Amino acid sequence: MDSYFSSAMKEIFRAECLEQPARLAEVFRAYSADREIRAELERLKKSVSSSQPLVWLGMGASYCSAISGATRFSLAGRPAFCVEASEWLHFAFSTWDHVAGPILITTSGESAELVELCRQQEKGPRILICNDPQSSCWKAADIRLPILSAKEKGNATQSYTNCTAICTLLASELLGQPWQADVTQVVQAFAQSLDQAFSRGPEIEEVCRGMKTLEVVGRGAAVGGAIMGALCVREMTGWRANAHSGGSFRHGPFLDVNSSHVAMILALGATAEMGRRLARDCVAKGGKAVLVVDQDPVEKAERLLTVKIQPVPEGWEGLTSVLIPQALAQALIERLGSGYVRTSTTIE
Repeated sequence: MDSYFSSAMKEIFRAECLEQPARLAEVFRAYSADREIRAELERLKKSVSSSQPLVWLGMGASYCSAISGATRFSLAGRPAFCVEASEWLHFAFSTWDHVAGPILITTSGESAELVELCRQQEKGPRILICNDPQSSCWKAADIRLPILSAKEKGNATQSYTNCTAICTLLASELLGQPWQADVTQVVQAFAQSLDQAFSRGPEIEEVCRGMKTLEVVGRGAAVGGAIMGALCVREMTGWRANAHSGGSFRHGPFLDVNSSHVAMILALGATAEMGRRLARDCVAKGGKAVLVVDQDPVEKAERLLTVKIQPVPEGWEGLTSVLIPQALAQALIERLGSGYVRTSTTIE
């Protein structure tokens, strides 16, 4: 690995992570007051059926962000589903006229599956959340919402955070629920949680050191944070981290937990106690656990490290849940370096 490149990426990734609170605040300001964005939101609300299930489509980090939108919508008693764009394109395309949306999400605007969906001119309106106004998807879409992220050199940090916030507030807009009252708490909690996470990064990395397997586990909106967090560790460091919902982990990977295994359990929000119990059970089987909580008590036990972050209103956990995996990735890069090179997936 080129030592200069590795050192540069260490600084790039850290800087891009630390810029997230400012980018997040800018998203909220723009989606509250920018006339063009507000006009697009009004067009979108008029075009989305209230009598059909709402579908969100994305790949990679964009799919992770979509989970927050679908979760927020479902919490209000309205059916919503997040589907990988590739699977929907090849196996559910014929359902387009029977769902609300779909809402298409791609940071680059060049993801192969999303480009193909945006080119379906007989379908419409094509609703897009995207970060590049020069991209193929942006040019083909009918209703366009900007992610407002800087162009990243590391993996998706700012773009994931911004897009997750947009998906969450968009679900609220479609439901007719005010979201602006949440903004101050969300921005402050996110900024404080980022500081708390990165201050404990070396401690988290030390707990994980020597483990063969890392599983990141969440529920609800934090499933998006779990998947994105595992992608962050995997892409930036090469450690093959995996992600699961709490239920899928309990019904599968939990069965082979042993001393070579560390689970990062995102025990946030309404189902926090289930996450705490899962962490204790992993430790009882001989594994290690990094337990991420947003409420007291802070549990202490051998092979269990508890990290407390700040609480956010229900449905916003997709934002804060990714911060501990980001901090772990940064600490790993500090110790081992990174050979990451950002590329866009433009073919299937």
